[in-house]
Amino acid sequence: MAMDRPDIPLNGLRTFEVALRQGSFTRAAIELRVTQAAVSHQIARLEDRLGAKLFLRTSGGLVPTDEGRDLYPVLEHGLDAIARALDRITGHRHIETLKVGVVTTFAVGWLLPRLSEFRRSHPTIDLRISTNNNRVEILREGLDMAIRYGAGTWTGHNAELVLEAPLTPLCAPSVAETLSHPDCLSRQVLLRSYRSDEWSRWFAAAGASCPALTGPIFDSSIALADVASAGAGVALLPVEMFARRLAEGQLVQPFATTVSAGRYFLTWPAERPSTPAMMDFTRWITRASAELHPIDDAQITGLRSE
Repeated sequence: MAMDRPDIPLNGLRTFEVALRQGSFTRAAIELRVTQAAVSHQIARLEDRLGAKLFLRTSGGLVPTDEGRDLYPVLEHGLDAIARALDRITGHRHIETLKVGVVTTFAVGWLLPRLSEFRRSHPTIDLRISTNNNRVEILREGLDMAIRYGAGTWTGHNAELVLEAPLTPLCAPSVAETLSHPDCLSRQVLLRSYRSDEWSRWFAAAGASCPALTGPIFDSSIALADVASAGAGVALLPVEMFARRLAEGQLVQPFATTVSAGRYFLTWPAERPSTPAMMDFTRWITRASAELHPIDDAQITGLRSE
């Protein structure tokens, strides 16, 4: 038996969905092509209608109340279902947009070279990639999912392991010729990331003493690799992400020892129902990563949180 339905305030619900996803009335107004005042008015009417506040207005932006958090995933799922039904009725092939934020190192070193394969096998998914430096807010940035580097524990998010990422020293061939033993690294510039303990942990795994670390600090593994390729130092990098540079001889791995500071995970808000596109992408990326050669766990020591 069909449920009795009150007069559903569709405009207000749509405005709420966009405002929560965008994190501000200003950005919601831009997406909806209306004024900020119109967005505010729609939200106020909806809150009056429901008899509940949906947002807390803070200096950092909009924060959903418990009622807003409960409503959002149900509303998002319903709007997507309506869109798919309309496409079927009109005879259009449904194209589902999937927005994924990706840490830059993984995007450049692994994902982007494989995107053509994904698009061939999933022609009805419009996959949109945006890169970041491993700091991402999925809902605030209007994303569906994000690939992050870390230990796999992000509050309020599901996490699916995609790829191990052991770190090892990489450098230019000319520098590698001077490195017969880990102790030789004390005579080189050791390039560093913002994770301050990586080099000390690698030297411990290699059975050598860690020298004083005074090399420059970078917030991007891509930048570290660029500097190392130029012969200006030795970088501790996830070797799998730089396989092309190793194959082309731009970088060399002088030592076999590796250490793990994290892994790459596909993440999404736990409160958000998975769409068909999200499930397809999860299956594809886990299958594609499983096709790589397994990592020798004996060479990997420890695992730390971001």
